Amino acid sequence: MHESEILEGKLILAVDDEEDVLDIIEEELSEYANVTLHTATTFEKAQQYLVSYTYDLVILDIMGVRGFDLLQIANAARFPVVMLTAHAFTPEALKKSIELGARAYLPKEKLGSLVPFLEDVLKLSYQSTWRKALDQVGTLFNKKFGSDWRQSEEDFWAEFEKKLTLDEGAILK
Repeated sequence: MHESEILEGKLILAVDDEEDVLDIIEEELSEYANVTLHTATTFEKAQQYLVSYTYDLVILDIMGVRGFDLLQIANAARFPVVMLTAHAFTPEALKKSIELGARAYLPKEKLGSLVPFLEDVLKLSYQSTWRKALDQVGTLFNKKFGSDWRQSEEDFWAEFEKKLTLDEGAILK
């Protein structure tokens, strides 16, 4: 068993229409003491959880469970949200995740590094989390879509990059 002070005692909601993905998330988190994980495979169940509990972190699939609608509900409740995707791994989905207030965006192929990723989301500032996430995601996007994948939304990305360079402490206290 690993000890993670950051995850200690946290209540996390994971939503995905694929049971095997939820099983992987549960397995990844099971090595950490005192993490409570709620899971949902439908929009309705996830919505019920979001209005019934106060989550330390929410992990949302984009496709199959109306992830962007759930993101808006979670964001309104001020829960930090990580978007998780395989099928919606596109520049458009990344942009929409940012616009709707997600704290980070993780491709399902990176589920093996879920715990350190979640720790970063919980301990780093918004800017630092996105800088780190974009470093990883950007490399994958460059391979899949070419190095000019941001070009069609150049103004958005330039403005977002400015936000990421704001002088904010990297570690939340």
